[in-house]
Amino acid sequence: MKKYPLLLALTTVGLSVSAMAAMPLSTHQPQAPGYYRMAMGDWQITAVSDGTVAVPFGKLLTNITPEKLQARMAQANLPVNAETSINAFVINTGKQLILVDAGAGALFGDAGGHLPENLRAAGIDPAAIDTVLLTHIHADHSGGVQRDGKPVFANATVRVDQRDVDFWLNPAHAKDVEEGQRHTFAESERSLRPVIDAGKLSAFRAPVQIMPGIDAVPAPGHTPGSVIYRVTHGGKTLMLWGDIIHAHPVQLPQPKVAIHFDVNRQQAVATREKVLAQVAREGDWIAAAHIAFPGIGKVMKAGQGYRWAPINYSAKGE
Repeated sequence: MKKYPLLLALTTVGLSVSAMAAMPLSTHQPQAPGYYRMAMGDWQITAVSDGTVAVPFGKLLTNITPEKLQARMAQANLPVNAETSINAFVINTGKQLILVDAGAGALFGDAGGHLPENLRAAGIDPAAIDTVLLTHIHADHSGGVQRDGKPVFANATVRVDQRDVDFWLNPAHAKDVEEGQRHTFAESERSLRPVIDAGKLSAFRAPVQIMPGIDAVPAPGHTPGSVIYRVTHGGKTLMLWGDIIHAHPVQLPQPKVAIHFDVNRQQAVATREKVLAQVAREGDWIAAAHIAFPGIGKVMKAGQGYRWAPINYSAKGE
């Protein structure tokens, strides 16, 4: 008789396992939290995902034939209209938390706007961010500074080059961009007005030192006030470069390929060629907004162009 309770227990366990086997997991589980850490001496860089967005490169890229575009993307095992990362980066100096770019907020629907939740998953309270550095004013970089008419990073000063402020917050410049890009003026007003009204916008003119170890370097062309943030600390240099590259399988081997988002395509190409030559020569680390998450790696010379070498995964974040 003493064996019956054990038999009953085993039978119950068996039924439970069978029931679990009959209930498969959902095939639509969410992705893991989007953050990745890299050390720069006693500073820490955290790449944080705002999401991904499908970009119709077939319609947007210029200076390349459709056949060559398809071949370049196929070499990277990507379709022409590829899902593209929206990356942001937090610099933790031990004394300050500095966010570089703020994602799209609500401007891209469900495709973006995941930065705050992924910051929290990474153990970073958005309210603890001291400074937000924008590489430029475009929806997927500046849209996330506000939500429902209020600053998302309530205790942060938002910094951006004055040339982008003068351009994108002045609708008179709508004549200077393609018709398909004129919505950016309304988006820029919507994104930055709550920050301005809160007295939290502080513009600069690059080149300028933001703080010891972080410099804003002019990178015009994509927008008039586009900048690269050059971080030097712990024996490493990291270039946080915004939109120098949109489609790396294409624009690294062929830097002259431009995109319709560029306000001045000729200048954007010249900037890209200069920057790629420099970082390949000097071996700098790159933090890229639109290379597959976490978007950290190096640019290597390859024939007449360049290739991307992503950071090797480190469980220690070193």
